[in-house]
Amino acid sequence: MLYRLSYRFKTEFSPRPQIYGGKHRIFNDKLHPMTIFSRIISGEIPCHKIAEDAHFFCFLDIRPISKGHCLVVPKVEIDYLFDLEAVSLAEMMLFAQKVAKAIDQATGCIRTGIIVQGLEVPHAHIHLVPLYSEHTKLAFGHPVDVSSQEMASIASAISSRFQA
Repeated sequence: MLYRLSYRFKTEFSPRPQIYGGKHRIFNDKLHPMTIFSRIISGEIPCHKIAEDAHFFCFLDIRPISKGHCLVVPKVEIDYLFDLEAVSLAEMMLFAQKVAKAIDQATGCIRTGIIVQGLEVPHAHIHLVPLYSEHTKLAFGHPVDVSSQEMASIASAISSRFQA
């Protein structure tokens, strides 16, 4: 059975995730292709990488809603963030905290906000979004313009401040 991938991409369909032990997992086989995030992690699709460890990967969003907007994803493909095991979810938040501190230092933002929406890609992820003023209005449908050169510069600045 197929289900809609997201409300945003109404014409795209993806196989329904298999459920094992109450967890929604996506498998990488002919019926369940890799998610775009797994293809980024594997290096098949280029990205502006910020940091990675054995379990998590962070890169700049290609449609940022703020300069320095990053995505933190687990390397294991699980559709729903809150289906991660409690220990993995806690470790992911600790990894995101380190990235957020690097974003704060690199961008000069007031603080870094966190958004969990999770409908666009069937792979758990956290958005880390730099907030530059108290009146910052963020909307996923309204990305900011950032050149490829600026993205590379921002990625380098954040990555150099990330402390594993």
